[in-house]
Amino acid sequence: MKLPKLGRLELQIMEIFWKRGACSVREVQEAFPERKRPAYTTVQTTVYRLETKKALRCVKRIGKANIFEAAISRADAQTRFIDELLSMFGGQVKPVMARLVDTGKLTMEDVKEVEEMLRTYRGKGKTK
Repeated sequence: MKLPKLGRLELQIMEIFWKRGACSVREVQEAFPERKRPAYTTVQTTVYRLETKKALRCVKRIGKANIFEAAISRADAQTRFIDELLSMFGGQVKPVMARLVDTGKLTMEDVKEVEEMLRTYRGKGKTK
């Protein structure tokens, strides 16, 4: 299954589903901080778009409210997003890594974890 491309608000809404599980549109809207809370109709439209994109699925109906749950995992969405980001740089990882270093968002602990991952993948024959 091809993973859907998700926008900023769609990712924020998906994050609510990944954290809370099945929710109604009202529960999703109320999960936003009050100062930055989008209108109910905005959330409703976005949830139905996510359902159309097959990122969410309706699991039950209670009265007039549909209850939705995530149909894709956070890991799958992150993979798609990172692949798209790298494609903007021609598949080159170095510009992304350099930016993370410049902003201080890449720590030595992160580097050690990545080194361990590389050793593990190398042992499984996944990297050159």
